[in-house]
Amino acid sequence: MVISGKRYLNYSAFIKQMFGYRVQKISIDIGFTCPNRDGSKAYGGCTYCNNSSFNPDYCGPEKNITEQLKEGIDFFSKNGKTIKYLAYFQAYTNTYSDLNTLKQMYEEALSVKDVVGLVIGTRPDCISEEIIDYLSELSKKYFISLEFGVESTLNKTLLKVNRCHTFEDTVQAYKMSENKGLELGAHLIIGLPGESRDDILGHAEKISKLPISTLKLHHLQIVKHSIMAVQYKKNPEDFKLFTAEAYIDLITEFITYLRPDIVIERFISEAPQGLLIAPKWNRLKNFEIVDLIDKKLIEKDLWQGKNYNL
Repeated sequence: MVISGKRYLNYSAFIKQMFGYRVQKISIDIGFTCPNRDGSKAYGGCTYCNNSSFNPDYCGPEKNITEQLKEGIDFFSKNGKTIKYLAYFQAYTNTYSDLNTLKQMYEEALSVKDVVGLVIGTRPDCISEEIIDYLSELSKKYFISLEFGVESTLNKTLLKVNRCHTFEDTVQAYKMSENKGLELGAHLIIGLPGESRDDILGHAEKISKLPISTLKLHHLQIVKHSIMAVQYKKNPEDFKLFTAEAYIDLITEFITYLRPDIVIERFISEAPQGLLIAPKWNRLKNFEIVDLIDKKLIEKDLWQGKNYNL
């Protein structure tokens, strides 16, 4: 159990307990694609997706892995506080290649000075037993986190956003990956089109049944150069986008249905203002939203797992 001084388990306390010192993620873009972009499953990608909405400036596939990591280390080491780093394979699907190629990439990252582990973001339909076995071997020497983009636990939603996998695929991916020495994470988008409040609270219950140790959440954002941006322009009534107040109210209830030992890594993701179409929350920063969530939990006397049932 991670002691965070909050009414939920937070990631910074988890990392501090895991390592005993500060560790910073550095994002890497290795130029991968996805099976619903390259035609193996579909074209166009997920309707909400524009990876530029979360890639930092130093991160780009025109640079090799070592260059991206060293630039990231230079950026974060300016404050003199960060000691070690995690190479975060973030953009698109970072297990979507043959094993030998993945080995070269992961091991190049781990060879960079002060990199103590990997965080690998991928899709539940792009994993295999041989990749899991390889990562399991790495986990004997390094911190290895494997994050699956779940996005929704409802197949109707996954179909609507062109996700091209089912929730059953998600369940199977976690079964394949559990008890292998890996830190397993999940990512959910809160408020995808057609999902009700009860649907969203149901995500917490279903996610809690998976063998995850960390969870990332964020509200749906409409960003430029995505399919959803076109859909939103044509039929804005199909989207029930949250105000900041409504999201805070919902998310404080959401975590009461969440398994108490899941570490909440993120409540919100902030797309760059130049890409963000909606919703715009008067430029509230991530830390300000988190502070409001903390206060709302106290005000409502709620905490993670309060309504959780085994």
